[in-house]
Amino acid sequence: MKGATGESPVYDIERVRVLAEERTSLRGSLLEILHAVQDTLGYVDETAIPIIADTLNLSKAEVLGVVSFYRDLRQEPPAQTVVRLCRGEACQSVGAERLVARARERFGLDIGESSTDGRVSLDQVFCLGNCALGPSAMVDGRLIGRLDEATLDVLMAPRL
Repeated sequence: MKGATGESPVYDIERVRVLAEERTSLRGSLLEILHAVQDTLGYVDETAIPIIADTLNLSKAEVLGVVSFYRDLRQEPPAQTVVRLCRGEACQSVGAERLVARARERFGLDIGESSTDGRVSLDQVFCLGNCALGPSAMVDGRLIGRLDEATLDVLMAPRL
């Protein structure tokens, strides 16, 4: 992702090292470190993997395995807007698949894809805990219930 000057931002490896060292004694330290790195720097860059592995005396493969396993951990900079559609059974029963089809048809985005300009990404979750108000989505951390195609258009169109 490019910054305002058109250049790619520099990933702060020293900050990764500090975040990792601060959390080595915590229970579940690997996940704690990975979340702290992502919360601070936006994503877990491949250059952070050996630093974290070394700090915890793990192999790079072990760290990368955890990063690639958890969908909430990103290995690339996030889109400006992240739309996560719920595809759990309750939301499916009230139209979630129509929303997925709408995103494909109107915006050319499939689940797991981002727009070429990095402005919006579309992802899925399998329960947002908002079953009574489905279909639901989360847009930039904000829960939205009773989502329909028209509302999806409004949420995504200005961002594309």
